[in-house]
Amino acid sequence: MEFLIAGVTINPLLLAGVGFLVGIMGGFFGVGGGFIAGPLMFWMGVPMNFVVGTDLAHMTGKSIVAAKRHRVLGHVDIKLGLIMISGTILGVECGAQVIELLEARGMVDSVVGAAYVVILLIISIFTAWESLRALRMIRTEHLDVKDALGFEGVTRQAQKFKVPPMISLPASGIGSISIWLILGVGFVTGLLAGILGVGGGFIRMPMLIYLLGIPTHVAIGTDLFEIMISAGYGTLTHALKGNVDIMMALVMHTGAALGAQIGAVLTRFFSGPRIRLLFSVLPLIGVLMVLFRLTGIGEAH
Repeated sequence: MEFLIAGVTINPLLLAGVGFLVGIMGGFFGVGGGFIAGPLMFWMGVPMNFVVGTDLAHMTGKSIVAAKRHRVLGHVDIKLGLIMISGTILGVECGAQVIELLEARGMVDSVVGAAYVVILLIISIFTAWESLRALRMIRTEHLDVKDALGFEGVTRQAQKFKVPPMISLPASGIGSISIWLILGVGFVTGLLAGILGVGGGFIRMPMLIYLLGIPTHVAIGTDLFEIMISAGYGTLTHALKGNVDIMMALVMHTGAALGAQIGAVLTRFFSGPRIRLLFSVLPLIGVLMVLFRLTGIGEAH
């Protein structure tokens, strides 16, 4: 099938398959999946500017479907998501400024690549360690809970931050939390997303759980709600620059819409620790993608 806007010819079933895969991951883990869809589109021959814009467009549609399903399941804290998005947008803009400074000094690939690998490795190792510990606690202490944390030190320290205004998050089961802490999480994840060039879901989701103390299933749904808004904003800006092939995005969305529904429903059959254990593999995939890019693998197109 020929996609006239991007100027490429690609098998639509292949594109729909990529959308389906990323849709399942998004619905189950609460991530945008751009760190996998992007490289796959690039390897198919899609120009990089269209990879970014079109992936954001398909990500927006997929996140709407998945967030809606999680909302039905009671897994979305809209109040938390709306507050966090303000910090995220500011962080993304600051991240873009950092990239410009690094580009001016010719350091962007080395610095961003190293930061990406280090951050993702830390997330992967910590999440795997904590989830395995939580599963062992449930097994040895015979806990009958849907969600348990194997390490609560970070959450306890964060809860000592009492700078007003303090708000409650009933949907997340939190009685009192500083609004600045929520904005801070949004800003940090937005900053990293702006610097690393990804949606930031695989960074935001662990921070929601380990820093703010949000239950795993609610963190997934709320992260998707946040991605829906931030990816929609990114889609609009790229569309105005002519970087979105809407037909390609729609083809990917046909697979992503189904995958997102399946992924969201699957979370009902997994406890929080098991979801986090499976999630710990995703950052390692992201690391491999970055290493492939830095070493030139896949640049034949």
